[in-house]
Amino acid sequence: MQQISDYELELMKIIWANNDKALYAEIVKGLEDKGTPWTKNTIITLASRLIEKGFLKTKKIGRKNEYKAIVSCEEYQAVQAKSFVKKIYDGNVKGLVAMLIEKDLFSSEDYEQLKSYWNGGEESHE
Repeated sequence: MQQISDYELELMKIIWANNDKALYAEIVKGLEDKGTPWTKNTIITLASRLIEKGFLKTKKIGRKNEYKAIVSCEEYQAVQAKSFVKKIYDGNVKGLVAMLIEKDLFSSEDYEQLKSYWNGGEESHE
């Protein structure tokens, strides 16, 4: 899976949050809601790059384009997490978890949620 820029990721987050598809107007609204309005050319350029990279496809609906995610948020997160652990921690997940605990970035609430997930409870990837 190719890397995407931070701006491309912002566009993907809006599409993922909109049930994996969005019209141009929905993307604009999503960006405005985040306080980051972009120009039409910027949005179209980023969407075109994401299409080239295999993250999006487009479908004509009348005169409008609907952008649909080909790569799901979960797929992207999994690939990025794996890459991060490999690159920064030489593939040692325990090293990452130890650092999160040592730096107080992993709370007891996080632990309980994770324990519940492992025991077949709620599924949360937040």
